[in-house]
Amino acid sequence: MIKERIMPGELESSWKEILENEFSKEYMIRLREFLKNEQEQHRVIYPPSRFIFNAFNRTPFNDVRIVILGQDPYHGEQQAHGLSFSVQKGISIPPSLQNIFKELHIDVPEFRIPEHGDLTGWADQGIFLLNATLTVEAFKAGSHQKRGWEIFTDKVIAELSQRRSGLVFLLWGKFAQSKAKLIDSNKHYILTAAHPSPLSAYNGFFGCRHFSKANAYLKKMGAEEINWQI
Repeated sequence: MIKERIMPGELESSWKEILENEFSKEYMIRLREFLKNEQEQHRVIYPPSRFIFNAFNRTPFNDVRIVILGQDPYHGEQQAHGLSFSVQKGISIPPSLQNIFKELHIDVPEFRIPEHGDLTGWADQGIFLLNATLTVEAFKAGSHQKRGWEIFTDKVIAELSQRRSGLVFLLWGKFAQSKAKLIDSNKHYILTAAHPSPLSAYNGFFGCRHFSKANAYLKKMGAEEINWQI
């Protein structure tokens, strides 16, 4: 059932401890009812239920080193699997992710552009691939925005900012940059650039060198650098 999709029991234990109280709040009750109604109307929701909290379950709270914030999941068939910008193996690489790979190849010369877009290997290294909205109706971009998910994910960002230090936040595009107000810039490294979408990548995403800058900061903080190759 849909309501089982957004119960705290599905969360990895460290995230569950921090976020469990959110699931009894009014906005989450309304969100649960909205999703239940979507199901009753026989609407297809992405990602599949097992992947809604994939970013949390692949990257425990204390393992987070970098946060890459997206807006909402891909709405095409079999694309979304709960990690921002990522698609499952066997699915065509979306244009924004293609541009991310292009910038990586320029920024990190040893990086080779892969034949797939599955970023699970990044998540397993501590890159928290968070979408602000965690579900979407099939083929209807943005259809689950302003239903409560943003309240939940704002809380997630605020908790990371408050409880952790020395994290890197990669905020691409105006929407992601609007979340900077939730982050303590005295404790964390915030990098901003244009969105990697083909509509804006040439306005400041290409050449931003966020990947090498993130690794330089992690090294400075005594943390292990990211192996960007997937």
